[in-house]
Amino acid sequence: MNVASMVAYQPAGPGMAVYYATKSYVLSFSLGIAEELAGSGVSVTALCPGPTLSSFEQRAGAQQSRVYRFFPQSTSREVAIAGYRGLMRGRRVVIPGVPSKVMAYAGELSPRPIALAVNRFLLKRT
Repeated sequence: MNVASMVAYQPAGPGMAVYYATKSYVLSFSLGIAEELAGSGVSVTALCPGPTLSSFEQRAGAQQSRVYRFFPQSTSREVAIAGYRGLMRGRRVVIPGVPSKVMAYAGELSPRPIALAVNRFLLKRT
């Protein structure tokens, strides 16, 4: 299991470009390796949680951002259980929680300029 993030589906995040890029890499790498290992008996799962109750937002300086104020946060336990269950079921990607799924797919489906504008709004500190 590799830990990515739902931001792996987003084009970028102002002030967090490296974080977004590395999570995109982890997701892409996981999907590529999973395909290479298909049929071998070895599975690869990318866990892509959204906002999670932890010390991350404080360390990243994001605790005052809108994303942590507007969206529900999963507990670390909920994320771990979802990841484990997905891994045991052989899923290639696990995105715990409906809000995180919506945010991930919205970033992937919307035009990049719109997704960037939304990310700028959500990451702005209030």
